[in-house]
Amino acid sequence: MPELLLELFSEEIPARMQDEAARALAHGVMSGLNANGLGVGDHDIEFFATPRRLVLIVHNLPELQPDVKEERKGPRVGAPQQAIDGFLKSAGLASLDQCEKQDTGKGEFWIANIEKKGRRTKYVLVDILKTVICGFAWPKSMRWSDYNFRWVRPLHNILALFDGQPIPLLIERKGENKPYDPSTYEQPGAWAEIQAAKSAVLAANDKTCGHRFMAPDPFAVRDVKDYLGRLKSVYVVLDGDERKRIIATQLGNMCEDAGLKLRDDKGLLDEVAGLVEWPVVLMGRIDDKFMDVPPEVLITSMRSHQKYFSLLNADGSLAPRFALVSNMVTEDKGKAIVAGNERVLRARLSDAKFFWDQDRKHSLESRLPKLDQRVFYKGLGTMQDKARRLEKLAEGLAAFVPGCDAGLAARAAKLAKADLSTGMVGEFPELQGVMGRYYAQNDGEQADVAQAVADHYAPQGPSDRCPTAPVSVAVALADKLDTLVGFFAIGEKPTGSKDPFALRRAALGVIRLIIENKLRLPLSAAFMMAGNQYGELLDESGLKAAYADLPGFFADRLKVHLKEQKTRHDLVDAVFALGGEDDLVRLLARVAALQAFLASADGANLLTGYKRAANILKIEEKKDKKGYSEAVLLDRLQEAPERALADALGKAQGLIGESLRAEDFMGAMGVMAGLRQPVDAFFDQVTVNSEEQELRANRLRLLAGIRSAVDQVADFSKIEG
Repeated sequence: MPELLLELFSEEIPARMQDEAARALAHGVMSGLNANGLGVGDHDIEFFATPRRLVLIVHNLPELQPDVKEERKGPRVGAPQQAIDGFLKSAGLASLDQCEKQDTGKGEFWIANIEKKGRRTKYVLVDILKTVICGFAWPKSMRWSDYNFRWVRPLHNILALFDGQPIPLLIERKGENKPYDPSTYEQPGAWAEIQAAKSAVLAANDKTCGHRFMAPDPFAVRDVKDYLGRLKSVYVVLDGDERKRIIATQLGNMCEDAGLKLRDDKGLLDEVAGLVEWPVVLMGRIDDKFMDVPPEVLITSMRSHQKYFSLLNADGSLAPRFALVSNMVTEDKGKAIVAGNERVLRARLSDAKFFWDQDRKHSLESRLPKLDQRVFYKGLGTMQDKARRLEKLAEGLAAFVPGCDAGLAARAAKLAKADLSTGMVGEFPELQGVMGRYYAQNDGEQADVAQAVADHYAPQGPSDRCPTAPVSVAVALADKLDTLVGFFAIGEKPTGSKDPFALRRAALGVIRLIIENKLRLPLSAAFMMAGNQYGELLDESGLKAAYADLPGFFADRLKVHLKEQKTRHDLVDAVFALGGEDDLVRLLARVAALQAFLASADGANLLTGYKRAANILKIEEKKDKKGYSEAVLLDRLQEAPERALADALGKAQGLIGESLRAEDFMGAMGVMAGLRQPVDAFFDQVTVNSEEQELRANRLRLLAGIRSAVDQVADFSKIEG
């Protein structure tokens, strides 16, 4: 079966855009094929990206587009001529003689039976590829030379073969790149004439180039097999995953030979694989004079600016070596490349060492006044204002963190943001907190304080480490609660997918800090504690709005967090619906007990009985326009099952309440389990809607008793199933 081979050859595509661009190219072409009746299976598609080319291969395409028969409904018979003319034009017909009348049951209408002969696939592809290429949505794109056309970088060549033959596709430099015109292109010899006439075009052809330096000359390819078979001979590894494997293997072998270990960095591996077409791993040396600079600085500097891999000694310490990935093989086996990179690295690390030496001349505390020159956010004060708030807030939160020294928490919170005014953090913002710890240690601060300065940003995501040291926990909570309350109070809340201040992440961080450290911290009190530190910066109405909105915001985030642990979201809703519960540890204990109870036969049957009682009550209360929550009249009970149920409910109400107050949630579930048998017997043997109205009302009160007893634990109406 014929195949499509498309290669878009350009200047270097940024590594972060390559994979998404290859997928978008495949998606766009497949959508076009499907729309034209040429759809193929997913297994027939391959797509690749290198720094200089996007490649799409589609196997098993038909040679001809299938014929199409379409019955198109037109205007009603007798409709105005303008409507009829429009219909004929849209259907490609000359007159109504080519249509027939058809009674649809809603009147008589003109019907056109349209038959379209399928075109040759290579001509259909011209339109599809032109639309996709000219409309490609790069995150950033550019014009070059005198082209009206935009691409991420200058596009130099289009290799487009269908069944081994070039496709007559032209991208014009100027003009609108109008849709494909069959009357022009599908004439014998038309392609060559058009190509010759329009010199200022990118014309699809059967040629490509190899590696930029090692095989730059263009060469022709016959088909997909020929293309794939020849690329490696011209130093191009097309498959990004294969380039990663090659780099990883070379790194592993090189480290083994040198007795070193590679510092894992999947993100850097992905990025570097997008920078080279023919990866060659080389090893360089870090000048010994830089090895007293903190390893995080060396690693960040090498990674951020130079894309070097860091290497470790056997004990895990940073080795005075680095690995780089070159894009070519050289006669000197990379010696000149390594020397050049070592020279560049020395310049980079000289800057880092300068900052390290200069920053340590001033204590963190002496840097606090400079924070007044940094605005935290308009309406929320400066960074120094935030530091003052954190100091008070962390001191207050320490009471809820077992083992936390309030004085140390206040000290750490006060210094937590001071490293923002250091030269090192100015150069490497990703090191904020990390450098704060080093500088705190240099100032002689206590170890707990220094560690809390480093930890107060954590956790920054689901895979990030959650602090456990008491002082660190208090300061990390303070930082996030201050941010959440402040932004909610000024109305800067996340909307839809937009969360520019990462407030969802902050809330998830608070949730993890509380749950993983089992803190008995009432959230409402914590919000108010944070709000109180703002003083006159925030007005009362804004703070009230924040206090009202934050519990629901946290409830949603908690459900996201628990979803990953396979906790049912409806149970969280059921417990939250009771209101007044803002102790996450207690809430989760109740949810866990409820989930275990509902997984048992007693729990499942009681839930069924509850829903039956609630449904009957809902209907009857609506019909009677009144509720039945009054006490059951014991002297009106007639049947043994209703007396048994009343007795069981009377005992259960109190016991459940006692268990909940003692936070004995499993005990409360045990009491509820005892209701199953009397509830089942009641529904099996007693008719609720008795013709005797007093009897009916008393039995409805019994049902209300079931609802009331069970709803002490959770709002069972929120539970699914």
